[in-house]
Amino acid sequence: MGEIVLSESLKRTPLFESYAAYNGKTIDFGGWELPVQFSSIKAEHEAVRTTAGLFDVSHMGEVVVSGDGALAYLQKLVTNDVSKLVNGQAQYTAMCYEDGGTIDDLLIYKRAENDFLLVVNASNIEKDVNWMKEHAADDVQIDNQSDSWALLALQGPKAESILQRLTDESLSDIKFFRFKDHVTIAGETALVSRTGYTGENGFEIYCSPKAAIKLWETILTEGKEDGLLPAGLGARDTLRFEAGLPLYGQELSKDISPLEAGLNFVVKLKKEENFLGKSSLFEQKQNGVPRKLVGIEMIDKGIPRTGYPVRHQDQEVGFVTTGTQSPTLKKNIGFALISQDLAELGTELEIEVRNKRLKAKVIETPFYKRS
Repeated sequence: MGEIVLSESLKRTPLFESYAAYNGKTIDFGGWELPVQFSSIKAEHEAVRTTAGLFDVSHMGEVVVSGDGALAYLQKLVTNDVSKLVNGQAQYTAMCYEDGGTIDDLLIYKRAENDFLLVVNASNIEKDVNWMKEHAADDVQIDNQSDSWALLALQGPKAESILQRLTDESLSDIKFFRFKDHVTIAGETALVSRTGYTGENGFEIYCSPKAAIKLWETILTEGKEDGLLPAGLGARDTLRFEAGLPLYGQELSKDISPLEAGLNFVVKLKKEENFLGKSSLFEQKQNGVPRKLVGIEMIDKGIPRTGYPVRHQDQEVGFVTTGTQSPTLKKNIGFALISQDLAELGTELEIEVRNKRLKAKVIETPFYKRS
């Protein structure tokens, strides 16, 4: 089991000591000391879009749910339909409060009958586990194994060819949102999943903390001639944002439901189980959500930043959840949570940037789709 070392109360992943060799610049991210960049956010972003990038995301939480009642329990706990999963398949879903607000968004991996691995956001681990235990029956076991796992994300067009050179497993057999357990990579055992948070093809590699240290170095060495770069939180954020993927605490929160965030596909209101938050989400669906997450592009010169007010005809109608200059599109764009009646494409809005009102318009999302 990996030991969490505290430095000024910040937690560190097993790879912390490896950052310096690649000029990693660390920041406080939700109580974790994590690399925001190694070379530059722009270079790492570009590498993932054109070749490949390797991320240390070992701060994520891993919780095993097992027992005879595991499936029935998860059906009541989350919004998606877990009964549709087959062994070796992953699913994106959400946990909600009774009022429809989001506790967390997460991945569920079905490893075997009544054996599920849940991957949750790092800042939410304690809250999520407490919520899970509070709603668990006697025939369900909930085991927070976060300290026993490390997680690497190898993402980009060359991710498969790089990783394939380090394993005898046929990676092309692992389809989107599928995974294989007990895969040997460079002599280490891992669960390999074709998932990611960048909008690119790639893999997430779950392994022991000790194995992660070796795999980090081995994968970077193997992929160096291909243009593989170590990548930090900065590029991870710009990549996921361009691909239209939400970040908990910005596009999702206790005050923002999955329906408001546009995640209708993870809210299965027709499943028989009366999952937590179902009645509130059903009411939102029937009456129409009062707010909607939209993409915006700046017309005037300026960057929409998180929290900036959004106005329409002198009325405050919402706020920016994420915004930046897109490295791929070279445009100033953002997500904004605004009144539903203003969400039509082309609607002109004003973003309040440092006490100035700058023009923007509603545009289609995701901003980027890989070809």
